[in-house]
Amino acid sequence: MFEDRKEAGETLAERIAAQHPERPVVLALPRGGVPIAATVAERLGAPLDLLLVRKLGLPGHSELAAGALVEGDPPQAVYNPEVLTMAGLDERDFEVQIAEKTQEIAERRARWLAGRAPVDLSGRTAIVVDDGIATGATVRAALRGLHARAPAAVWLAVPVAPPDTLERLAHAADEVICLDRPRDFQAVGLHYRHFPQVSSDDVAEILARFDTPDRRAR
Repeated sequence: MFEDRKEAGETLAERIAAQHPERPVVLALPRGGVPIAATVAERLGAPLDLLLVRKLGLPGHSELAAGALVEGDPPQAVYNPEVLTMAGLDERDFEVQIAEKTQEIAERRARWLAGRAPVDLSGRTAIVVDDGIATGATVRAALRGLHARAPAAVWLAVPVAPPDTLERLAHAADEVICLDRPRDFQAVGLHYRHFPQVSSDDVAEILARFDTPDRRAR
């Protein structure tokens, strides 16, 4: 069990640093992944950015994920083909929702990063960080969409996740680093003694520390 996100981030940062990623860029999945990703970025001397992802819900059943929209230029829509087949839908049925989610992503970047453009990942090691993974649906979409930004390698790094979820994600990343893989996993927060909610203001404050030209492009 981790004491808090700070301890988890420090331990994760050391594990990542020991593997010497080349030209790393750290990408946090907000909001819980941001404090941990910041610690990793500090340890690596790497730029910190967000990887913004929005669920694409099945029309009429928005709670069921048919896919996800991953931030990029342009944003990448990643679909669950089994859900599309079951519903008798194709990608054209999500055009309106994609436009809405694209706007939501832009608004979040404006709020948390003052509109700063995403870090160029071309030829770099993109390290996706969260505070833990449960089912992995959002992370899987994020990793798949990330490849369109031409990184040299995609790594996934988290403090805790169940083994079966990590097995499903293994094919989507070049490297998977996870500190704790409990078979009795129930929820991410149960593996931390202190697990407060990360606020929108917290995210903006953390990212502001990295908003300098050398931290963005290093």
